[in-house]
Amino acid sequence: MKPSWDGTRYTSAQVLMQERRDIFERHWICVGRTKDLSRPGSFLRADAGTESVLLVRGRDGELRGLLNLCRHRGARLCVEREGELGSSLRCMYHGWTYGLDGRLTGAPHLRELTQEGAGKGGLDLHAVAAEEWLGYAWVNLAAAAAPLVEQMNPQLAHRLGSADALAEYTIDDLVAVASRIYDVRANWKMIFENFSECYHCPTLHPELSAALPYFRTGYGTISGPVGQGARLADHMTGFSLSGKPAAAPLPRLSVESHRTFNSVNLWPNTVLVLLPDHVVCFRVEPRAPDRTIITADWLFHPQAAAAPGFDPDDAITLLDIANRQDFEASERVQLGASSTHFAPVYPPREHVIGDFHRWVDDALGTREQSGTPSAVAREGGPA
Repeated sequence: MKPSWDGTRYTSAQVLMQERRDIFERHWICVGRTKDLSRPGSFLRADAGTESVLLVRGRDGELRGLLNLCRHRGARLCVEREGELGSSLRCMYHGWTYGLDGRLTGAPHLRELTQEGAGKGGLDLHAVAAEEWLGYAWVNLAAAAAPLVEQMNPQLAHRLGSADALAEYTIDDLVAVASRIYDVRANWKMIFENFSECYHCPTLHPELSAALPYFRTGYGTISGPVGQGARLADHMTGFSLSGKPAAAPLPRLSVESHRTFNSVNLWPNTVLVLLPDHVVCFRVEPRAPDRTIITADWLFHPQAAAAPGFDPDDAITLLDIANRQDFEASERVQLGASSTHFAPVYPPREHVIGDFHRWVDDALGTREQSGTPSAVAREGGPA
């Protein structure tokens, strides 16, 4: 694939601002686990593009998304990452108080406000589309957000062969036994470019390639045949540094998947790694043109996690090594992006990077400038 983007796509603050508004505020993004959002009044604060969002569990059990913005003077309502609100949400500045559904329930001299024509309903917190899926909270700031499945099902089908391919992993039932937060000095798109190809695997990932011999071909589970995955090496009985499983296979997993590694990119900010005994979920958060925070959660079945002697460290270590190798390489590419001679060339084994570029250009409305057909139009769904 010929070069399509110059270095400014990775170094420009103006480009990132447009991406935050046109991608991260207009598409569904994964913002965090819902495990601590089971009680009425529990909340999670998250960033979505340029906005701060609160995910709040209502008294009716529904999870709602609300802008973290008091309607009075625009003060941020919550600065904590997560916690308990009790029965209401109160702004510390002037005491404006909202119910767990975002409705304004009280304010000093509220009658004067309504008499002036503002009306209580017009002073409720701004609502944000929110859904629960795979044990995570997802938000979309678009004015008329389509259901989450309309964004995710085409991506699942295009990479895994079926929108139902995740069902056997019962991800909703899994629990997070460990998390790693990576602060990477690279643009968020470089992270996804790296996750989109395995051309680098024989060079960069000796440990991973030993566990998954197919990766030595330069094709991986993202760039290889749809739905195929990669088989564990013959000497391995589980995906770990020692080659031993951390737990029994997931209860509903087909026998064909008991020795298979698979993965899928769910643009714009999520990657799932599917393994016989666990799943890893990556969330990608751009913080600056040259800085990205990546949170990885290792998810196991609750019975396995509660079993005596359960120790996931061996499995975590193998993927953590590969992650750190990936992110160091991405940081080196980021350093090169400021060069006037920066003009990447993509061999055929990196074809999914082209799909990703077209997806981003579509979302930004810049595809017509390149004259390249989008992956959605060409394939019937994102790669």
